[in-house]
Amino acid sequence: MIGQRYDTSGAHFAFTDRWGGVSAVPYEELNLGGAVGDAPEAVRANRARAAAELGLDPAHVVWMNQVHGADVAEVDGPWSGTGDAIPSVDAVVTARRGLALAVLTADCVPVLLADPVAGVVAAAHAGRPGMVAGVVPAAVKRMTELGADPARITARTGPAVCGRCYEVPEAMRAEVAAVEPAAYAETSWGTPAVDVAAGVHAQLARLGVTDVADAGVCTLESGDHYSYRRDRTTGRLAGYVWLELS
Repeated sequence: MIGQRYDTSGAHFAFTDRWGGVSAVPYEELNLGGAVGDAPEAVRANRARAAAELGLDPAHVVWMNQVHGADVAEVDGPWSGTGDAIPSVDAVVTARRGLALAVLTADCVPVLLADPVAGVVAAAHAGRPGMVAGVVPAAVKRMTELGADPARITARTGPAVCGRCYEVPEAMRAEVAAVEPAAYAETSWGTPAVDVAAGVHAQLARLGVTDVADAGVCTLESGDHYSYRRDRTTGRLAGYVWLELS
């Protein structure tokens, strides 16, 4: 259920795998995405199970309507309402300790950020378009406006399609690399590719964020994780970040 978890100096980071839930095929088992065609009651049950394993109240986890952009929302509590009441953003930031932020992915890079000293955390959804648009720098900028220091920020990136597997047309690779050269890649079979995680890590390094680690899991290669590129109709993984109550 919780594939990776990291706990550092009062900050908590977690990434799910696809197991331990109640969703039926093709969403088996722990689908946490509410907009992929799965039964809503299964998604609610899965979110409750994941929250319970993490010691969280599922009613106090902040989710997003992700749209592959670079907009950031600052939150101090759960959204009031569901569906259209949740804004279309690809990063959320909070200065409220104990409030968990969540990001959904199935090949895109989930990015979790925390500065426990300032009491600020962020979660970002960085697919290829979002990485190019600068969603991660935008999230870090909002964190600094709330008192975070990039030198203190811990960053964790979760399971995502790797540069050896993310094949794209040559023109697309060139467009991406013109914005972020570190994302230039080649597949294991020798065709043009994009490495979104490498691009995100390069962006963080330029911002002064040095405590960065990756989950080291390629979603397309791993049967334990959802992959949109592999399966098309599939579930969504989640990354969670929160700070302990002081």
